[in-house]
Amino acid sequence: MLTTRLQHPEILAALGAAGHGATVLIADGNYPLATRSNPDARRVYLNLEPGKLTVTDVLDAIAEAIPVEAAHVMGPDDGSEPSIYADFRRLLPDSELTRLGRFAFYDMARAQDCALAVLTGEQRTYANILLTIGVVKPA
Repeated sequence: MLTTRLQHPEILAALGAAGHGATVLIADGNYPLATRSNPDARRVYLNLEPGKLTVTDVLDAIAEAIPVEAAHVMGPDDGSEPSIYADFRRLLPDSELTRLGRFAFYDMARAQDCALAVLTGEQRTYANILLTIGVVKPA
């Protein structure tokens, strides 16, 4: 039995196989995962019902399991800031959020570097984040 908080076998396998520079997509319930993520990424569907599980639930567990080098978020074209950005900053206090437009975000999520794509039941709009995995430094 694992002693870490993150215990989802598919997510653990994908993170274990990914390395420095690989990306992890955590997407809201509106995200077109089948067409806007790397076809070779491990896809995990956690959208049991609207509101369960949320992007922040998944981010909280994954961010504890990997070193986060960078975080890219999807932003609306009008320049407004979605409310979920405050939660992203709280969960990733050492990472600056790099904002991308919708189609630039889709392009990054479809890139070969995306090793894991997780769809959630998140209902907030623009609640999508791409994490770049950093380096585990020697002890």
